[in-house]
Amino acid sequence: MKESESIQEKKVNGNSIFQIKEKIYEMILYGSPKLQGFPKCERYALAADIRKSMYTALELAVRLEKKYHKKTTLQDLDIEIDVLRNLLRLAKDPNLYPKQKPCLSFHTWKVWIRKVDEIGRMIGGYMEWVNSREKQK
Repeated sequence: MKESESIQEKKVNGNSIFQIKEKIYEMILYGSPKLQGFPKCERYALAADIRKSMYTALELAVRLEKKYHKKTTLQDLDIEIDVLRNLLRLAKDPNLYPKQKPCLSFHTWKVWIRKVDEIGRMIGGYMEWVNSREKQK
């Protein structure tokens, strides 16, 4: 009983942010090597934007962990994850360069987007918790 209470406590007292930060870190470790395989014409544009978006998400997660008022930073993180999702979608689109293979293979994109979606779900859950706390006040 105490073990399940401590698990709930971790989710409620803000430690789930640490989990969000760890998931973003894992996503960066997965995605960064994949960016090396981008065609030369996109390595310094689309790949750089994806890398920057992942690093910005990590920075926002760190800020979120340290802040007392979390709502705006949480919204910024949610927006950044959506930007990343759309950049990845663009990277796997075969219509970006019709005569070349896409920057990301479908399998790589699928694994990567699962990680992004998991982070998005965690952010959504945390947003609900923050909003419910505001309503209680």
